[in-house]
Amino acid sequence: MKVAICGAGITGLALAHRLAARDVEVVVLERAAGPRDQGYMIDFFGPGYDAVEQMGLLPQVQEAAYQVDEASLLDEHGRRRAAIDYARFAKSVRGRLCSIMRPDLERVLRTELPSTVDLRFGAGVSGVDDLGDRVRITLADGEVLDVDLLVGADGIHSTVRRLVFGEEDRFLRDLGFHTAAFVFEDAEIREQVGDRFCLTDTIGKQMGFYGLRDGKLAAFAVHRTADTTLPADPRSALQSTYRSLGWAVPKALDLCPPSAEVYYDQVAQIEMPSWSRGRVVLAGDACYAVSLLAGQGASLGIMGAFVLAEQLGTADSVEAAFEQYENLVRPVVAEKQRVARRGARWFLPANRLLLQARRVFLQVARLPGLERPLAVAITGKQTALVADLQRR
Repeated sequence: MKVAICGAGITGLALAHRLAARDVEVVVLERAAGPRDQGYMIDFFGPGYDAVEQMGLLPQVQEAAYQVDEASLLDEHGRRRAAIDYARFAKSVRGRLCSIMRPDLERVLRTELPSTVDLRFGAGVSGVDDLGDRVRITLADGEVLDVDLLVGADGIHSTVRRLVFGEEDRFLRDLGFHTAAFVFEDAEIREQVGDRFCLTDTIGKQMGFYGLRDGKLAAFAVHRTADTTLPADPRSALQSTYRSLGWAVPKALDLCPPSAEVYYDQVAQIEMPSWSRGRVVLAGDACYAVSLLAGQGASLGIMGAFVLAEQLGTADSVEAAFEQYENLVRPVVAEKQRVARRGARWFLPANRLLLQARRVFLQVARLPGLERPLAVAITGKQTALVADLQRR
């Protein structure tokens, strides 16, 4: 069997790893010219963590991770108003949690690919034709590939989804936020942040900072907006939107790199009636983006890749594999999407009353014995799907 995967992000690379381990011929097509450095810090746990462990890559992921002591909410003067203790949060998931930059997780998956995987950068897909017994893919440079299956793992703005299933606006649910991330250097802010994730305790817009290696910092930003149009100049948009925030924000904005080095996108979910059509199937954010608010996109993307590979290796037919993959993964994803939508008002309060309520909630959640209820409130139910598949 020969499988083409469109997208060399976290989901696509995890799927390539699992399929190659089953001696499947894999080609990964990535339209970007090379690996992307933009992205933010994620709390990596749940089914993706389980899958990475089964893939034998957990030590490499842990080595690339960062020690984070707490998530601190700071006022305009840098004073701590509330916090989430990471040790207590980790306890709620049996210690199976690490904080890692998305590009670093992607790098681990990429560097650990079997040598048999054909990874191509600068290989955008311009056409897809399902011929019944195979899929014909036309690349942007005119090259044509015939494969047994095509997997669209090319993110929330998926090209494969558009070519095969229809335009993006049919499936995208905008959640009313824009988000951004960039990396910069400043010794003073780095010292203040330490081993914390520091967030401004603010209404309608929020910026936060993680300390990285080599004296660098990762900046994260999110704000409420009804505008679904993305700015042509993300750097300028960030500076105009967030300049009014206090503490270290104005200085960080002055040190923001050029727009080409800034990650910027709307916060949205993808909801589709079906994830496959013929010999084309979608995975990860391309078909079930849960959004920043759910906080488990990378984990769920790896989980989906793991489950899809397992089904392709054991099912009697391609159609049965696709159906079982969706039957197993969809309920998990749907629950996370609901949790994200339900928690939107707490994620970034729209008024002072909600801001105060969030502070009270976090203070109460620090009481002994409330670790698990806090984790469920923030992330939803835990799933043992990957472990169950392995036991079978």
